[in-house]
Amino acid sequence: MSRMDRILIADDHPLVRGALALSVEAAFGRIEILECASFGELIVQLERTGIADLALLDLLMPGVNGFDGLLTVRARFPETPVVIISALEERRLVDEAIALGAAGFIPKSTPRQDIVAALHRVAAGEIYIPADRHAADAAARRPLDAEDIEIAQKLSTLTTQQLRVLRLLGTGKLNKEIAYELEIAEPTVKVHVSAILQKLKVYSRTQAVVVAGRLLSTEVLEEAGQGRFSRERTSA
Repeated sequence: MSRMDRILIADDHPLVRGALALSVEAAFGRIEILECASFGELIVQLERTGIADLALLDLLMPGVNGFDGLLTVRARFPETPVVIISALEERRLVDEAIALGAAGFIPKSTPRQDIVAALHRVAAGEIYIPADRHAADAAARRPLDAEDIEIAQKLSTLTTQQLRVLRLLGTGKLNKEIAYELEIAEPTVKVHVSAILQKLKVYSRTQAVVVAGRLLSTEVLEEAGQGRFSRERTSA
């Protein structure tokens, strides 16, 4: 089992952060635990402290648009493993998280002893996937296919700023509107769009949005978010 010295917990609910901190202490003893109430705080902590041994990231919290947070951390801090923590337990979400590079997926309803066991497995280099408690729900949802996995691999190559541009493309914004939103020059937006098209291997902005939408705009996330997705900026 790898040594765990510093673990980040990112969740906007204090009680959830506290419960996760207790699970971390039960798993690894008295180590450095940094709590973050927003995704922006998580990025600041990673920039300040450097590599963390593990980051526990809520799927729905301020500063995160679905799997954007996972992709951002994987792109900017690739040596920091990320485990998704979520109240959502749909099998497709679990599969998508793993395909996008998560080291595990732990439902918030998981008992503490099982969270401890999951953390031990992640520390040992394994990928933790919860037992399927909702077989009927899972059977009703389309599993990830080879095309989904290929898309996930392509999305994981996008930089943080490219992910932001892609998300704004999905809202129908023009280049000048994206430039204003992100406080960058319009020619820079064009460069990012060109890079996005090249990395996703598509030929138009519309194709890029459609391709990314297979994983980043799932029906489940749109329904569960209910306006909670923030456009809080983090440093590029």
